[in-house]
Amino acid sequence: MTPARAVSAPPEQARGRLHRLNLVMLFPLIAATGVLLVAMDSRTWWHAVVLGLGVAAALVAFARWAAGGLSRVALPCLAVAAPVWPVGALLIDSGTAFYGISFVGAHVIPQLPRRRGAAAVLLSAFVAATGVAKLLTEGYTTGYLITYLIVPVGVTAALTGLMFPNKRFYDVVADLEESREREAELAVARERIRFASDLHDIQGHTLHVVKLKIALAQRLLHTDVGRVEEELREVHALVADTITQTKELAYAQRRLNLSAELENAKNLFEAASIRVHLDRAAGFDGHPGDLLGQVLRETTTNILRHAQADEVWITLSDSGIAVVNDGVPDTPLPELRGLAALRERVADSGGELTVEQRNGRFLTAAAFPHLRSGTPS
Repeated sequence: MTPARAVSAPPEQARGRLHRLNLVMLFPLIAATGVLLVAMDSRTWWHAVVLGLGVAAALVAFARWAAGGLSRVALPCLAVAAPVWPVGALLIDSGTAFYGISFVGAHVIPQLPRRRGAAAVLLSAFVAATGVAKLLTEGYTTGYLITYLIVPVGVTAALTGLMFPNKRFYDVVADLEESREREAELAVARERIRFASDLHDIQGHTLHVVKLKIALAQRLLHTDVGRVEEELREVHALVADTITQTKELAYAQRRLNLSAELENAKNLFEAASIRVHLDRAAGFDGHPGDLLGQVLRETTTNILRHAQADEVWITLSDSGIAVVNDGVPDTPLPELRGLAALRERVADSGGELTVEQRNGRFLTAAAFPHLRSGTPS
């Protein structure tokens, strides 16, 4: 089952890689910008402490956002960064004190479950209200208007607006990861179904043939001891071959030989006193031949189990195989799960599996139209 293990191995999360890339590339730039702004606007130690708190809140929020855990620190960061702007603007005369709240708010708002637009407007209004308060306190000048109102509100709105498509981008990445995980799970499930189907082919076929040969040996026990010994030798060889095939299946090395399956089916039908008409107009190698061998083996098992056949017609054409048998009861046959699983595998290889019950006969046919047209499989 090596392919299943390979598919189910957990891939490194693309979203985590992108977050880490942002952290490595942008965190130093954000930190350096914040330190530079604090150094420019601080005239005393407590100025540096107050403005530094806003920068620290911005760095913590960005780091947690990069790690995918912003919700845990969103409220503390907002609580620290929000007062820095009015204190910085009104008491320190710092036009860059909005750095912390704009950065924290721009990262927190897109993560909200609802009313993100209203929260973005509220954030810009808070920044604008502090700027208006500064103008009312200090008096209106063009410099104050630009420094405390236009630039802070513009930067906050722009940064918040940019984070919305960024959030959408990460949502798309998350959806793609989810889809890939589901595909991996489906691949594992399909591989398990394939394994179960192949195991059913091997074990089920062998058990029915063994049952048939032992029943024949019992009938001949007192009349033809030599034939009984021959049948028992064949049973022994068949069981040994089945053990080998089971090991090959476990290690993903099993392949069916269509020619061998044709000969095996012919011998089994003749041993069950069923006349076989074989029309072999073409031969197959590789993957189509493997699938056709599986179809023939499953069909042979079904005929021996479910039909009272007197004759079987096996036709191998340039596009596939068809097996028809008589002796089919008028009542519907039980569900043939082996053929249902094979139908999916044949379809995955570009073919079609046909199963029909009509007028006391049963048809099982696997066709690959691209083989007839000469297109490589």
